[in-house]
Amino acid sequence: MSHKYISTPAYQLVEEFRSDPQKIHDYVDAIYDRIERVEPKVRAYITIRSRDEVHKDVDMLIKSGNYEGPLFGILVAVKDNISTRGIRTTCASKMLENYVPPYDATVIRRLKSAGAIVLGKTNMDEFAMGSTTETSAFYPTRNPWDLSRVPGGSSGGSAAALVAGEATLALGSDTGGSIRNPAAFTATFGLKPTYGLVSRYGLIAYASSMDQIGPLARNTRDLALLLSVIAGYDEHDATSLPVVVPNFVKLLDEYVHREQRLRIAIVKELFERSDISVQSVAGKALDRLCSIHECDEIELRYTKHIVAAYYIIAMAEASSNLARYDGIRYGLKVEVENRSWIDVYTEVRTRGFGYEVKKRIALGAFVLSAGYRDMYYIKALRFRRMLKEMFNEIFKRFDLVASPTMPILPPKLGELVADPIKMYLADINTVIANLIGIPAISVPVGFYNGLPVGLQFMAPPLAEDKLLYVSQQLEDMLKLRDLIAEVS
Repeated sequence: MSHKYISTPAYQLVEEFRSDPQKIHDYVDAIYDRIERVEPKVRAYITIRSRDEVHKDVDMLIKSGNYEGPLFGILVAVKDNISTRGIRTTCASKMLENYVPPYDATVIRRLKSAGAIVLGKTNMDEFAMGSTTETSAFYPTRNPWDLSRVPGGSSGGSAAALVAGEATLALGSDTGGSIRNPAAFTATFGLKPTYGLVSRYGLIAYASSMDQIGPLARNTRDLALLLSVIAGYDEHDATSLPVVVPNFVKLLDEYVHREQRLRIAIVKELFERSDISVQSVAGKALDRLCSIHECDEIELRYTKHIVAAYYIIAMAEASSNLARYDGIRYGLKVEVENRSWIDVYTEVRTRGFGYEVKKRIALGAFVLSAGYRDMYYIKALRFRRMLKEMFNEIFKRFDLVASPTMPILPPKLGELVADPIKMYLADINTVIANLIGIPAISVPVGFYNGLPVGLQFMAPPLAEDKLLYVSQQLEDMLKLRDLIAEVS
């Protein structure tokens, strides 16, 4: 794999394309040649646009004469739960297997306005419910570093496409770690923004109070560049924050120039609960970071309740959001003539949803049912508020909170699906940011026996600039940037 376009950062490609726009065609061919070689092994995509179609988009982009877009000519892989006009959007489910949206999500409109081109739609856990990209109704995605292992989930296809050299940038969504988990398992950079910073308009809902679209990249600067493009207020999203979005690339440069010293809290419990392999790699990287920042260990109370509260709330919201898939308004179409609504509804949901989705809908309906709502759902909401207040106090003393992104190394295919409790518990480090709406990032910090390890940082709301700053520092220290797996 020697072609320069495969691993070149987006920010460098944009400058090259502005000086000679025809080079975009060479870049497109390089990426498609790479896809033809590795995609049969990795299976990162559900839908890939044709090479000819993308070349036509490039011609139109060049003809427009607008070369100043921050993502001019860049190919972006998009998770398959984000609506793309005219491109199939399945949520990796039989329920939406043939759904082609009539509109673009707000983030897609912003990508196109910035000069980016959508390359294809990436595989995911069905309706974003899973941590391994194995609950997809079509096929599992494999980790490019080790094809016998998972790439994480639910945005596993987006992360795998990046590290396999099948795209330059990618979008994912994060409800309980679905960007950061695959970023950690693939040695890529993934950021879950503050809730409301990036519009959810056009994102197919899982758990609306926690869903958030975010960027994935192979270096920090590209991550900041993509975040700057997709962030910002959107009147189509009632939860969108009316804030002025800074230029995160410029902010990043300012932080690096100032060499600002931060206060970092290290969560003792989240390190101790991680495998020794993860502790050793993440700990060494953190030691290097703590040589230039002020670090202190903290204890986080009630950690054993975090995963339970998250899944109660997520499943309750999923059961409500997915009630719309009845085969009449939305979802799989079946024969309805001379049949009762109950028969049609039952067939649609039996055939359309996979096992994991059905399980979460059933559990969600249970925790919202009469007699159990107060016992489970209301109690989980109270815990969520208490967790938020706890972190408000932590952020009065610290700028960032650090932990391993995932407490385990990338598992073998089938390992976590066979043990759902183990799969759910693996989310303990990542679900906190979603429960309380704060931003969080996963940064690659090393390998253990050839398998990637990620370090996570959480920050107060709208402090993405600090997350990008420590990410850049670690990247400069460890030189783990623009990595591409050979895929053998």
